[in-house]
Amino acid sequence: MNPAPAPSSIDEAEVARFSAMAAEWWDPTGKFKPLHRFNPTRLAFIRDEAALRFGRDITAPRPFAGLRLLDIGCGGGLLSEPMTRLGFQVTGVDASERNIGTAKAHAAEQGLDIDYRASTAEALLAQGEAPFDVILNMEVIEHVADPALFLKDCLRLLAPGGVMILATLNRTPKAMALAVLGAEYILRWLPVGTHDWRKFLKPEEILGMLADEPVQVAGPFGVSYDPFTGKWSRSGDVDVNYMMTIDRDAAAEPTV
Repeated sequence: MNPAPAPSSIDEAEVARFSAMAAEWWDPTGKFKPLHRFNPTRLAFIRDEAALRFGRDITAPRPFAGLRLLDIGCGGGLLSEPMTRLGFQVTGVDASERNIGTAKAHAAEQGLDIDYRASTAEALLAQGEAPFDVILNMEVIEHVADPALFLKDCLRLLAPGGVMILATLNRTPKAMALAVLGAEYILRWLPVGTHDWRKFLKPEEILGMLADEPVQVAGPFGVSYDPFTGKWSRSGDVDVNYMMTIDRDAAAEPTV
């Protein structure tokens, strides 16, 4: 009798959708233009939150040397590359082979040593991957089949005393109007169908998934777009985009 397959958070349709756009990851005027514009704000947030926790001087060369970082759902490497330049030992993981191919090729062109893998959080757990000091869970959870399973698997890859930084979209009428109808159907910033509003998560739903875990959660921290300047910035508005920090208790038992 064959054993039942292990549960998976992978949504094959989502993987196929992003695989079809893989060649465009590094085109700042292409289908990932919104992420290129968003990148400075989220990079600054990640840098500052990591520096606070690990006592690093962000003005120093490679301030995060000696720390391991997992970029889960890394896509073409828009976060993995700058994190490597900041000194992190980066592992970039994506379920799409084509995304990973793009990421590897671009990193090689830049002379960057990044451990890219076409894999999943559950596969890393099964392989006994050593825990990471920082996990980036950025604009990914709204694309998986089982958000709670995905989030818990990621948490089990986080070292005691480590921090996971999560960014996603809120399930509100405003997010439907701006992130779906506006961005996909009117402004054509993203291909139609990139987001399914029904899969957006409210901050309290994230908190509910983590209720029994040994973590401290801060946020949500709002992120807003100014159409007049074309720039993103931190804000008090969490109705569309928001970020959260999830700190694993230093006394928690390692799970990997």
